[in-house]
Amino acid sequence: MAKKRRKKEKTVAAKKLAFTRKNWSVLLLGVLVIVVGFFALSKGSITLAPILLVLGYCVIVPLAILMK
Repeated sequence: MAKKRRKKEKTVAAKKLAFTRKNWSVLLLGVLVIVVGFFALSKGSITLAPILLVLGYCVIVPLAILMK
């Protein structure tokens, strides 16, 4: 009986904390935007790079974490 309860508690906790496919997709999009922002920064862009980096770090990545 105790084993069954522990197993059920683990699955409930795992379901609460697990990212869904949608979360991972949005997080991947955020990482891609950040990479493109750093690439633009290395090429000397002083307007596009900061916009992409702020969008990636401050909007898309937190959105991926907070989405359900």
